[in-house]
Amino acid sequence: MRAAKESKRSKRSRFLRDAMVDVQIASRGIRSKRVLLAMRQIPREIFLERRFAGAAYVDSAVPIPKGQTLSQPYIVAKMLEAAAIAKSDRVLEIGAGSGYLAALAANLGREVCAVERHEALVQRARSRLRHLGCRNVDLRHGDGTAGWPDGGEFDVILVSAASAEIPAVLKTQLAPLGRLLIPLGNPDGVQRLTKLTRGPDGRFVEEEIEEVRFVPLVSD
Repeated sequence: MRAAKESKRSKRSRFLRDAMVDVQIASRGIRSKRVLLAMRQIPREIFLERRFAGAAYVDSAVPIPKGQTLSQPYIVAKMLEAAAIAKSDRVLEIGAGSGYLAALAANLGREVCAVERHEALVQRARSRLRHLGCRNVDLRHGDGTAGWPDGGEFDVILVSAASAEIPAVLKTQLAPLGRLLIPLGNPDGVQRLTKLTRGPDGRFVEEEIEEVRFVPLVSD
């Protein structure tokens, strides 16, 4: 009986994920087949506290502990599509929060290094990532504004918090032809999801993607 209930729950989760992708994401112009497939595969509800699990597939951000949020599904998809993560890419995430974006990036890339400043969130996220079998994620408790100092260069850097400017150290950790996605602007006002691409000559090209609202990037 228990196995039957779990199977029914799993089928419902799959139905809700498919509906989320079809209605909230694909219908709004997200075309990356790999991003859409990853979002169909990763169960979003396990990254939320039980009392918020019913809101896992709503078209909005959902609260998580420590005053943080799990971002709106469409914005997550938009960021991942703009990042264009290849199977061989190394990814750095700043502000791992619940671990959901790290799980998606791990599905898309070769290796994910993620930093989160709240130790309680780190412990929860590690447990969830282990549950999903995400063995290519290294999650660290620390100050995300310092990036990953001993990790070399990354093909993709995803910043899941808003800043008035791009931390200079993150630019140094971005590989040639690498892509950095970050919400830029006043944390209490209008922010723009911005893509920074590093050319082979070391020069950076900046492109605005979408108006967004994220929690602020805080330095310890």
